[in-house]
Amino acid sequence: MTETPHPLYDRHADTLNRALTAITERGYWSAYPESPSPRVYGETAAADGKAAYEAYLGGDFPLDQPGTGERIATETSPFGVELAVRYPHAGTDELIAAASAALPAWRDAGAQARVGVCLEILDRLHKHIFELANAVQFTSGQAFVMAFQAGGAHALDRALEALAYAYAEMTRHPGTAGWEKAAGKGDPLRMTKTFHVVPRGVALVIGCNTFPTWNSYPGLFASLVTGNPVIVKPHPRAVLPLAVTVKYAREVLAEAGFDPNLILLAAEAPGEKLASDLALHRSVKIVDFTGSTEYGDWLETYARQASVYTEKAGLNTVVIDSTDDFAGMCRNLGFTLTLYSGQMCTTSQNILIPAGGIETDQGHKSFDEVAGGIAAAVGKLTADPARGVELTGAIVNDGVLERLAEVTKVGEPVLESRAVAHPAYADAVVRTPTIVKLRADDAETYGREWFGPISFAIATDSTAHSLELLRRTVGEKGALTAGVYSTDEAVLDATEAVAVEVGVHLSCNLTGGVFVNQSAAFSDFHGSGANAAANSALTDGAYVANRFRIVQSRRHV
Repeated sequence: MTETPHPLYDRHADTLNRALTAITERGYWSAYPESPSPRVYGETAAADGKAAYEAYLGGDFPLDQPGTGERIATETSPFGVELAVRYPHAGTDELIAAASAALPAWRDAGAQARVGVCLEILDRLHKHIFELANAVQFTSGQAFVMAFQAGGAHALDRALEALAYAYAEMTRHPGTAGWEKAAGKGDPLRMTKTFHVVPRGVALVIGCNTFPTWNSYPGLFASLVTGNPVIVKPHPRAVLPLAVTVKYAREVLAEAGFDPNLILLAAEAPGEKLASDLALHRSVKIVDFTGSTEYGDWLETYARQASVYTEKAGLNTVVIDSTDDFAGMCRNLGFTLTLYSGQMCTTSQNILIPAGGIETDQGHKSFDEVAGGIAAAVGKLTADPARGVELTGAIVNDGVLERLAEVTKVGEPVLESRAVAHPAYADAVVRTPTIVKLRADDAETYGREWFGPISFAIATDSTAHSLELLRRTVGEKGALTAGVYSTDEAVLDATEAVAVEVGVHLSCNLTGGVFVNQSAAFSDFHGSGANAAANSALTDGAYVANRFRIVQSRRHV
């Protein structure tokens, strides 16, 4: 059985084919320009997007979907901007019933139709990328350029990457096959066999506050394209970016002749525990979650009826052995620690440095000089508030502030955090990074995640000791990233061997414009699924293949 080509598949076939090539070549490619320049997007795009975002503020979000008739508003902007957007509320049973009813026609449409519609959704979102970026900025606390890139262009790239992997897996087998087996002197046995891609059921995406689109889009689109209706449960403090996403996705689905309830927004009232109720529902067969280790572990333990994909916390670590570019190393690490005030799941926390210091192109550097060099780089980036806030953004929640207060009671500060007045938003909560010196035996402190602009310079006995700490801490608690600086190939090889052992992605000698806490779609994997920080990777075949099943039928010829 050959699928009838779908108009939207035909429209976007070139994009899909290029993405399919990109995931096999693993070189640089991006479908969505990351520069918000007027030369790329047009002279009025930024203003139009800002106006579209502002039109939502203080009003009822325009989303027509099944619900209770109630409206809820839960968001507080880290920039102090009044949001007060009111979202339609729906209960578990209403959401499940609406999503389940939409499944059969979507399943039967076939892989080409589904991928065509999903590609059209991405195209529609790209047309509204400035609107999306503003929604990300003012709910997450990211500076605008980062919100545009990570929350817009890069999130769309990650979604497209998931579509490519899913389409490749769904089309790995033919739709039909002829089967013939000799049967002695009689006629051979002949059968025709049909292979159906069958979705698992209703999918649930539980969004996070810091990267509401980047972390949600891969699972959302991997589930949708494989035939599963998706219920999107945003973080209560970052609803708008995913509400915008659901709005445009529903528009495209309806225009293409499908039930828009294939994607639904599940805005959560205070104290409701809607995510948990949905995650345990017998009809929910897929759960995607980014957030705390505690809740991720809970989902993995109790949502047994579902395939659960989690990204949780970890101890991202850098091993410093030596360098032939001390200034470049310090600049690179300084930027890494400053970007979004360390509020990235990939930002380095533990920096392991031999207590006796390291060899550099500037001669021997003591432990204090290495830690001080990194601190100086952070200080330079944040010295000018107008420039600094474009890197740091704003603090996303009170938990970060509490940890900043707590860390003052441990170790000796190399660099103290300070409050910064935002030049544009008087009520924005901005804090610069802190770096604290610790000893290797302070494992109770550095052996847990301190999410936010908090890093530790840890004095070890030697590089070999640093590698043992890397092995132990990441082996126990997991990590999404690791880094190493060394001029010795043997040290680089030994670090890579440890990284492979504990399942963490490694970056070596980053001194230029590539940073350990950034990853590129179609080339870099995000998370490995091989340690406690995440049970899956963005994006690979394993991330998508379990979201559907192959069901066959066979008939005699």
